[in-house]
Amino acid sequence: MVSGKRVRRLITRGEIQGLCVLLLYTSPLSCFSNFSPLIYKIKEGLPKGTLIGAIGTDLHLDFSVDPPLLFNLAQKKINEQYVELNNTTGELFTSAVQMDRESLCADRGEGQSCSLALDVFILPQQYFQLVKVKVLIEDVNDNRPRFPSDEIRVKVPENAPVNARFAVEQSAVDPDLGVNSVQTYWLVNDFGVFTLDVEENEGGELTPFLIVTESLDRERQAEYVTDIIAEDGGSPPLLGTATLRVIISDINDNCPKFNEAQLNVTVYGNATRGTQLTRLHAFDHDLGANAQINYSYSERITRETRNLFHLDRVTGVIKLAGKIDTNSAKLYKLTVLANGPACIPDVATVTIHIIKVVSGPPLLIPRYIAAEKDGVVSLKESEPAFTPIAFFTVKNIDSRQKVECLLEGSGPFKLAPYERFKNEYLLETTEPLDYEMRQEYQLTIVGRNPHGVVIKTVVRVQVEDENDNAPVFKQSMLEIFVEENNAPNTFLTKLQATDADSGSRGEVVYLLGSDAPPNIFYLHRQLGVLTVNTSLDREEKETYRFMVRAVDRGSPRRESIATVIITVQDRNDNSPRFINKDFTFFVPENFPGFGEIGVLSVTDADAGENGWVALSILNGSDIFVIDTGRGALRAKTSLDREQQGTYYLWIEAVDGGKPALSCITMVTVLLLDVNDNPPIVLFPQSNQSYMLVLPSTLPGTSITEVYAVDRDTGMNAVIAYSIIKRLGGEQGSFDIDPNTGNITLRRSLSDRGLYSLLVKVSDHGQPEPLHSTIMVNLFVNETVSNESYIQSLLLRQAEIEIEESIGSRESRQWIQDRQVFPCQPVIIGLLTTCLGLLIMVVSLTVYISCRKLRKHKKKRLEVEIPLKMNSDMQAVDRKLMEISNI
Repeated sequence: MVSGKRVRRLITRGEIQGLCVLLLYTSPLSCFSNFSPLIYKIKEGLPKGTLIGAIGTDLHLDFSVDPPLLFNLAQKKINEQYVELNNTTGELFTSAVQMDRESLCADRGEGQSCSLALDVFILPQQYFQLVKVKVLIEDVNDNRPRFPSDEIRVKVPENAPVNARFAVEQSAVDPDLGVNSVQTYWLVNDFGVFTLDVEENEGGELTPFLIVTESLDRERQAEYVTDIIAEDGGSPPLLGTATLRVIISDINDNCPKFNEAQLNVTVYGNATRGTQLTRLHAFDHDLGANAQINYSYSERITRETRNLFHLDRVTGVIKLAGKIDTNSAKLYKLTVLANGPACIPDVATVTIHIIKVVSGPPLLIPRYIAAEKDGVVSLKESEPAFTPIAFFTVKNIDSRQKVECLLEGSGPFKLAPYERFKNEYLLETTEPLDYEMRQEYQLTIVGRNPHGVVIKTVVRVQVEDENDNAPVFKQSMLEIFVEENNAPNTFLTKLQATDADSGSRGEVVYLLGSDAPPNIFYLHRQLGVLTVNTSLDREEKETYRFMVRAVDRGSPRRESIATVIITVQDRNDNSPRFINKDFTFFVPENFPGFGEIGVLSVTDADAGENGWVALSILNGSDIFVIDTGRGALRAKTSLDREQQGTYYLWIEAVDGGKPALSCITMVTVLLLDVNDNPPIVLFPQSNQSYMLVLPSTLPGTSITEVYAVDRDTGMNAVIAYSIIKRLGGEQGSFDIDPNTGNITLRRSLSDRGLYSLLVKVSDHGQPEPLHSTIMVNLFVNETVSNESYIQSLLLRQAEIEIEESIGSRESRQWIQDRQVFPCQPVIIGLLTTCLGLLIMVVSLTVYISCRKLRKHKKKRLEVEIPLKMNSDMQAVDRKLMEISNI
């Protein structure tokens, strides 16, 4: 034996090979197993107790050695916590700590294997060996793709050409490898203007690119919000989702435009400096710097006119900046330009009429009650009717002068004199305002005196939006149909709700109602996309009914609800099931043909045609039939237990699905015995047989026995024996055992001759036992010296039995005839005196007729029973049996 130290000292190749040759005869181990590790492959995530490999078996070790081999892990490293080693068999199993390839080999890239390295010692010392084990961990699709953020923003200029490509830099990450990693991307909604392409770089990473397929216009739609889906190549594939927000960036493709190209303004010559004359409005559909508008006078406007009428470059407000010289001019025409970046200015003309006054013009001085800025009044749409807006005071009028103030412009407003004060007018609303119907009103307050002097003041009313509208679903009830066994994350529908309010008050958030089953359905808060997280089973639940909510972001929040009804459509995924594993039916024999033996109940959890079940008999269809619909089993004919007592049938249930599913059950039909067979006497074989009994036979001696069988079973086959009639010899000389049929001598025999015992063989059947009879003939004598004499005695005995049977039958018939006329004695008593002679004659006639009839029947029987010897005795025996049964 070579020790372990000696093995470690051998360093030359020749010495090692020699040691191996020696160990082949002295050790169960192979030397060469030290130089190449054992390699096993398993999939990640396997449960505890999964066999990885059998080290001893793979090394072809001899387990019959003594002392036995022991297997130990070298030390409890981190890798060893994932495996368990059977110390006696060398079998390596997974432990309770599951192997996760992504955690164990997070630093390994594509194409690099993930493995656990283990050192196993084989003991005891004389068999010591170090075995290197390498466990390769194969990847499974246990991770779904994930985007770095829940929302990805991509900016696309509105002038981007068709087929322009924009990279979605925040691509999804999947820790799995190979085909289980991200394979493709797609959009839930492309709006008809985008598509998605995927490019692979040199490192194998996929980057989605957003491609423009139609021209864009930011002024028509500023952004597009959809879901981007990352899908891996597993089976089934797993999906990752993120919100993709495509923001259309503005370019300067719109120029300013005036609302009104011509404005007329009237100013009194004594108007004070700073009076607002008018305000110009221009608009630009672009955003930010592209939408900035500057107002300026045309270069043709003189400096003096510009100094007299000040134009605010930002707001477009024209105010009186100096004193009007009514002697020099009565009309001014101002050309105003609306300037935008890189745009041709839009032109508006403001005509100012100067009215010359001597004592000063009448004035309309506004005093605002509502919030006002630069002549613009802001009112909330929630303000009630008759909300005051402003007071207007008329000044610079003679006390004898009457000025009438009127309101020009459309809208729910009125201008009325204030009752408490003269020359005061109140502007107020007549009904609540509605931002969703109209956002701005322009009102003109006109003052007119009898001389035709007109003064005007313009008031703009802006309606401020409030959260007074709840979101409205496009459909208040949605019916959705989905097939069962669907894939997880299946798209169901996209909810649509709108809110007429503006800004954040009109933004809608979608939520599942409290009655929605948890963890089954998912509703995207922004998009309203409803998906099902799990696979549905119609047999578990066929209909899901729950509420969905559309909530705005206003304060207080308003919401509306819609009802979602999801009907799970059936698939033929359930085979028919019998309520019992097998069936056993007990049926009495002679059961009428096509009578119901039993019913086989079968169910199918599927619905419609998939749940229709048809039954058929795979074997024994020539004897049995089964109702396809009800499942009632019937026999075509009456069954006889004595021919076959048990039937085994295979019944198949097939549903109506495509493809059809089926199941099979076994039916056992057991026939219950009915007492339909009388006992059959096997010995004696004939009523004409006899047995010699010596006169010296001692009492208690067994003479012979009656042996009979019954084809029935149970109590129907239990036979009892009894002597019902004795003929010849001394009465009571013989007894019969009721259970065995053994006939014994009861007392000494003093008379010689033929003793005949009529034995009744009866069963214990219910409701009425059946029986047979046999004549046991015992000839008491020392010898049988005259066979013909004995046969004549047997024939004479048979004749006596026949005659007695006929006489007994006629007596019973005569009694029955007498019972037909129970009133005959009464009639005779009443008519004795007058009908005596007639009765005597009738009685004699009846008596003579009966005697003739009896003689005639006796002669007929004598003709029918031929007096032959052994060859004809069986016919006589059958006749006696029939008479006995009668």
